[in-house]
Amino acid sequence: MYIFYASLVSVLVVVVSFSLHYMLYQPKPVVVSRKLPPGHKGWPIIGETIEFLATGWKGHPEKFIFDRMAKFSPQVFRTSLMLENAAVFCGSAGNKFLFSNENKLVQAWWPASVDKIFPSSNQTSKREAIKMRKMLQTFLKPDALHRYVPIMDMVTQKHFENGWEGKDQVLTYELTKNFTFSLACKIFVSIDQPEQVKYLSGPFESIALGLLSIPIDLPSTPFRRGINAANFIRKELIAIIKQRNIDLADGKASPTQDILTHMLLFRDEDGKFMAETDIADKILGLLIGGHDTASSTCVFIVKYLAELPQIYEGVYREQVEIAKSKAPGELLNWEDLSKMKYSWNVACEVLRLAPPLQGAFREAIADFMYNGYSIPKGWKLYWSANSTHKNPEFFPEPQKFDPSRFDGKGPAPYTFVPFGGGPRMCPGKEYARLEILVFMHNLVRKFKWEKVVPDEQIIVNPMPSPAKGLPIRLYPHNNSI
Repeated sequence: MYIFYASLVSVLVVVVSFSLHYMLYQPKPVVVSRKLPPGHKGWPIIGETIEFLATGWKGHPEKFIFDRMAKFSPQVFRTSLMLENAAVFCGSAGNKFLFSNENKLVQAWWPASVDKIFPSSNQTSKREAIKMRKMLQTFLKPDALHRYVPIMDMVTQKHFENGWEGKDQVLTYELTKNFTFSLACKIFVSIDQPEQVKYLSGPFESIALGLLSIPIDLPSTPFRRGINAANFIRKELIAIIKQRNIDLADGKASPTQDILTHMLLFRDEDGKFMAETDIADKILGLLIGGHDTASSTCVFIVKYLAELPQIYEGVYREQVEIAKSKAPGELLNWEDLSKMKYSWNVACEVLRLAPPLQGAFREAIADFMYNGYSIPKGWKLYWSANSTHKNPEFFPEPQKFDPSRFDGKGPAPYTFVPFGGGPRMCPGKEYARLEILVFMHNLVRKFKWEKVVPDEQIIVNPMPSPAKGLPIRLYPHNNSI
């Protein structure tokens, strides 16, 4: 409840602040010759941002979407979010339209809070952004990630030895955040000293909360805390970058060591290297993407396996069979992960019910028509994972946990979108799959568990998390294989 009331206070500060400017600033009305999507803009200036965020704080982010789908249109409705005129595209048709028209009718857009926390994000041309995605895809594609599976397994084993074993009860969300951040530090920047990892990890929660907060730069607001945390991490990363350049010159670092080295040696078409500040921002973004989203998924895997013993048994049997095929002390490899079909179906069902990415914004770069409605150039467009994930039209009995939904060809196209879609699909999708499966393998082989708080509230701000951190009681297997 503290998070809810603290967020509400921040929103009230926003209302007061913007009210002072309202008489001086009136946005120009959008003049269109054809009808806009049905809906309403809510309060002056702040629109429906409070309701949009509050449904997540209360644990039901889909309510904002489904209430308006029922009232206005199940395809697209009009609103005002993050101080912008917006249209929310719903269902698989909406996802397909936005994903298929990237850089044709729409382009990526982030709220002002993101531009302030990542100053380089609004200074990057479309051409440079495309080159950056290609570079990341080169590093994060399946072939390139093969060699990291044993490293992931080694880091994961150490994590369970240090954080879980010998304890009767643990706070799961804190541990999964430690795990995913430690792994990201190791894979992306070759940092594995526990003290340095812990030193860097502290500010990341503030960054995540600040990224989708209302951008009012006042003391103690989530936005200001996010800026301060990002500046702190950026400064530390620049020091790491400078040292890596020295190590590369002295032959103490390998050119293929990690993604940091890959960025340092990368030249554009003009033969220019990336600026250190730009590299720091990109690494910061990768650490956030490889940390918060995966830790949210891992904690919900623990939650659902505790609640569903038959699902746990299916995962356990599959992972024990894989463990039996290994020599003593042998680490996991790519082929082992390819055998974890049921476990990945379970993880996908977790991603469906608790997607770490609730949705994302686009911006209309031209006037266009959609479903008989006019979408003006400059409007912000939002797609929501929950408009399909929890929609009975696409997933019968949507609240039921059913991994068999992903058997065979799986869900229909554009309905299962935890990683987005189209040209801007998350480039770290395969990396996330590997770390989630390695986590599940080590978890179920070592423990069974039960929840301490049976009906723990879920909060989405901006990613889903258990309100009390999901405390669990551990029951180690007598003979861990």
